[in-house]
Amino acid sequence: MKVELFYTPGCEKCADGKDALRATALELVPDLVWREVNVLEEIDYAVEVGVLTLPSIAIDGEVAFSSLPTCRQLRRELIRRNGKGA
Repeated sequence: MKVELFYTPGCEKCADGKDALRATALELVPDLVWREVNVLEEIDYAVEVGVLTLPSIAIDGEVAFSSLPTCRQLRRELIRRNGKGA
């Protein structure tokens, strides 16, 4: 499973919760790939994935959150997508 955080440098919203979200995701899915995507450097990729607002989180190439979720929301979505049930 791959989780991508789309952000812009200097964005306080982006920086505020990303470490806790990354830790939550890695704890739940040990083989998870976590990637932080700077849209200023990878705008074409962000458009390809469908990112319209920042910060956004995509899971396996699909936008799952168009704003920064709480750790609980991310956990719930990862469990749902991983088929483990809540």
